[in-house]
Amino acid sequence: MWFEKFIPKLPTVKAEDEQAEEEEELEDPQQVLRDKCNETEHCKELAEKYQACNDRVNSRSKTAENCSEELFDWLHAVDHCVTKDLFSKLK
Repeated sequence: MWFEKFIPKLPTVKAEDEQAEEEEELEDPQQVLRDKCNETEHCKELAEKYQACNDRVNSRSKTAENCSEELFDWLHAVDHCVTKDLFSKLK
């Protein structure tokens, strides 16, 4: 076109290859540690207590019981386990 003589060419940017994006997929170190901590004996025991409570509450039609204490105990144990190693894995 006639205006190409007066306007310098703009640089073009090419998208990265999709294969390179797949190779760069990162894992969340916190989630990896949570999965690992959920496999410990203490966390398994608390998860089983929470599941038993949840099953008991769901089996009843009218109950004032909830499983918040069991849930918080389990989550606290997992978070306590994760915090020991998490910050050493962050950049």
